[in-house]
Amino acid sequence: MFIIRWILGRIILFLNFVFSPKKRQRPLAEQQQIDTQTQALALYQYPACPFCVKVRRAMRRQGLNIVTHDAKKAPHKDELVAQGGKQQVPCLRIEENGQVQWLYESKEIINYLDQRFAEIAVQLSV
Repeated sequence: MFIIRWILGRIILFLNFVFSPKKRQRPLAEQQQIDTQTQALALYQYPACPFCVKVRRAMRRQGLNIVTHDAKKAPHKDELVAQGGKQQVPCLRIEENGQVQWLYESKEIINYLDQRFAEIAVQLSV
């Protein structure tokens, strides 16, 4: 079973590399503001997890520079379990106003990023 998962993981990574989405280009001032806001975010993920790849592709399409942590390795694995409550990926760590929220499920993470950063683009263009 390990070998099959390893092979499938490499296929997923290869296809993600070949068909990588185009990164969104923004004006420098807008990108700097978004980069400042994404400093409070961290994605706990496995490199070859298809759901994690889905989230990373959405981040790339939006041009979001969010730090990623490999949740298979310590200390990130320990942080995810101790603070997030479970070892499930993908998981987005959101720090706002001194409070930390852990958001699981790829679809929910993508919806959160779409809503949060689409609003910024609208505010800046007005």
